[in-house]
Amino acid sequence: MKINILTLFPEMFLPLNTSIIGRAQENGLLDINYINYRDYSKDRLKHVDDTPYGGGAGMVIKPEPIYDAYQDIIANSNYSSTKVIYMSPKGKILTQDMAKELSKNEHLVILCGHYEGVDERIIEKIVDEEISIGDYVLTGGELPAMCLVDAVARNIDGVLSDDSTKDESFSNGLLEYPQYTRPEEFLGAKVPEILLSGNHAKIDEWRLEKSIEITKNRRPDLYEKYINQVKK
Repeated sequence: MKINILTLFPEMFLPLNTSIIGRAQENGLLDINYINYRDYSKDRLKHVDDTPYGGGAGMVIKPEPIYDAYQDIIANSNYSSTKVIYMSPKGKILTQDMAKELSKNEHLVILCGHYEGVDERIIEKIVDEEISIGDYVLTGGELPAMCLVDAVARNIDGVLSDDSTKDESFSNGLLEYPQYTRPEEFLGAKVPEILLSGNHAKIDEWRLEKSIEITKNRRPDLYEKYINQVKK
């Protein structure tokens, strides 16, 4: 998968060169490119923002630099399709299902806004989908973009082992069950006996019960959805 990220701060993305996402790039499973759309400003001082029409606080990113950067990306790519995503608190909340679906694309362009956001016309002209990582506002789209890249990349074939995503949170509509490792006792707390039993049927049953319990307590919305699916 090829991901082009349009941003004013490419240096913020250094963490994506480490750990699993870094290895995915080294192994040729993922190719991430960063484009600073300030480089496309025709302003002598490389300004990319201006005051909003109608008044109001803050500055708005102008459409021309972003559009020119996007056109450059398209002109230099040979992908059959490109999906453009704008990281925005007004977008749909990112879910595991969305991440899995996005991982099927061969080319993503992720636009990171800043200040009060980008000119609406750039959204109308090039953006296919607006995505949010939660009901809060950050200073820019770079951190949300990193979250999106991580969530999407780990669903690309070969990035993780085949069983790594099978039983994690949201894989079956529930939150994940508790995990334990050595030592068997830590600060007086012992690993549940069932996990030491070797009875895998009983272990699976215990894990499902715990997933249901945790989901009911922490995410009643997911619990209700799960119960309704089970009843069908």
